[in-house]
Amino acid sequence: MKNDKYGNTQYQRTAMLIGDNAIDRLLQSKVAIFGLGGVGGYVAEALARCGVGRLDITDKDVVDITNLNRQILALHSTIGKYKADIAAQRIKDINPDIAVTAHNVFVTPDNIIEWDFAQFDCVVDAIDNVTAKLSIIEACNKTGTPVISCMGTGNHTNPFAFEIKDIYNTDYCPLARVMRRELRKRNIAKLDVLVSKQHAVTSQNAQQRTPASIAYVPSVVGLLIASWVVERIVGK
Repeated sequence: MKNDKYGNTQYQRTAMLIGDNAIDRLLQSKVAIFGLGGVGGYVAEALARCGVGRLDITDKDVVDITNLNRQILALHSTIGKYKADIAAQRIKDINPDIAVTAHNVFVTPDNIIEWDFAQFDCVVDAIDNVTAKLSIIEACNKTGTPVISCMGTGNHTNPFAFEIKDIYNTDYCPLARVMRRELRKRNIAKLDVLVSKQHAVTSQNAQQRTPASIAYVPSVVGLLIASWVVERIVGK
């Protein structure tokens, strides 16, 4: 297989692995990422480096000092800044030719109509609000747009325990349990999710309701989701 088309470009090494035609498809694709935290930030990072040509990114939050332990967008220099704006700037620095649309908003059932989901080749749900997740999944279901949804990653220490599977074949994850119930109400019969096959660990601070986290779990999860997206786009 010849890879002369992308020789001496930032896609050279990737083209050597998956081929020129796959790079062509990635460059022509458009992906939406909802949530740019520990998981979503790494999804955006990987897809930008793989060659996805257009990214639509959404997150209403700003970087907080507590994000520094796990989020790729979190630096002391970015504290207080909108994650979507930081991600857009970083993506353009990785590849100035990528078309990036950033939204500093929180997804709700009322504003979900502002996105045309039919335009996306894939959608990534990396947010933790059930109502927003369901709005995104319902919208994708109506347009037949491939979507992957991230289940709970907090209070997990084993990155090897995460896998991608249909939500109706999952165990242990409390968020997946809630989502299954709500999806049945909406007659959605299938959904690919990233989920752990192990129980969450008990936090060292029993009084703290915020999920605990560590650097190497959400990063691995984000990269696994990115691989799912790339495989869908290039047809493997």
